[in-house]
Amino acid sequence: MASSPTLPLGGIRVIDMTTTLAGPYGSQILGDFGADVIKIEAPGGDAIRNAGPQRHQGMAATFMGCNRNKRSAVLDLKTAAGKDALWMLLDTAQVFLHAIRPQKMAALGFDAASVMQRRPDIVYAALHGYHEHGPYGGRPAYDDVIQGEAAITDTFTLRDGKPAMVPSSFADKNTGLITANGVLAAIIQNLRTQEGVYLEIGMFEGIVAYNLVEHLYGRMFVPAEGDAGYARVVSEHRRPHATRDGHLCMLPYTDPQWRKFWAMAGRPELADDPRFVTMQARSKNIDALYGTAADCLKTRGSAEWLALLAEAEIPAGPANRLDDLFTDPHLQAIGFFREHNHPSEGELIAPDTPYRLNGQSLPVRQPAPRLGEHTREILAEVGYDDDAINTMMEQKS
Repeated sequence: MASSPTLPLGGIRVIDMTTTLAGPYGSQILGDFGADVIKIEAPGGDAIRNAGPQRHQGMAATFMGCNRNKRSAVLDLKTAAGKDALWMLLDTAQVFLHAIRPQKMAALGFDAASVMQRRPDIVYAALHGYHEHGPYGGRPAYDDVIQGEAAITDTFTLRDGKPAMVPSSFADKNTGLITANGVLAAIIQNLRTQEGVYLEIGMFEGIVAYNLVEHLYGRMFVPAEGDAGYARVVSEHRRPHATRDGHLCMLPYTDPQWRKFWAMAGRPELADDPRFVTMQARSKNIDALYGTAADCLKTRGSAEWLALLAEAEIPAGPANRLDDLFTDPHLQAIGFFREHNHPSEGELIAPDTPYRLNGQSLPVRQPAPRLGEHTREILAEVGYDDDAINTMMEQKS
């Protein structure tokens, strides 16, 4: 599998030296759109290869969830031969993406200045924990740390009185999306100007900016017009609402939607309550609003409420459990969970991407690769013969 000429990034080769989750998720998106993503791994492989359930060593579910549509080549960059091979690959690439700290890349000889001196037309994308020109530059960064430093944990304090983490690899996955967006923009600039682009992606800065889209709130103004923290989303009542027989999620948002809700709840007088009449009033009285709505929802079962809310065109849905997703009627109807046969791992399912291109899902052209599965194939593409490949693979650092 190389690039796909029928997909938007067909003809673009990406040398990917990212590991764990953030970078691999971003490069997987590039691969989904047709880029030839070559995952460069050290002899021990990406650590996430062994995170979670697995049928064979190095092929854990978490790894396979963010490494489809890539090829894997093992290079030992502690050896001269490994470095030479990486240079040969970079000579054929449009994008070099890595998530190695600046000082380590400089020690390896693959810092931006060195690579762009040899390849002045390349997109050099460096995913760093923190922008390197600041005092945190060069520090390692992981999801748990960034959730705290970027004040994701504090949003739980505002709601519940104590900090907590989103029970998802929140910072990693959003950083992956941010990375893919940045690289795509850099590719467009590169194609337009035929000049190299140095792109630095800061994980900390990216998640702070993401968090403050709504939570900057009163601190947007100078002087401040209030505290940080969007009152609606940190309300203690903003959570799945209990019904008579379960839970649902609901959000009347506009004035007409709230009027409809109060009427169907048997509380039409609340439509004229000065606390709830306008969006501005509701924002100032958000806890009372959500608390009152929650009390109303306890009077009927979930199915009855969902039918009424759908008829009134008020956004609402069930509070699904993870296992419910596999039987969700909409996801089943669109074939969201795709079954495929992995050459070493057998029958697997994978969620579709969010994208449909000209009415078609983006294909799984290459299942997640085994460690070094394509080393020989990739080195042969850049001119290595069998003897040279054998010699390199036998070398120990």
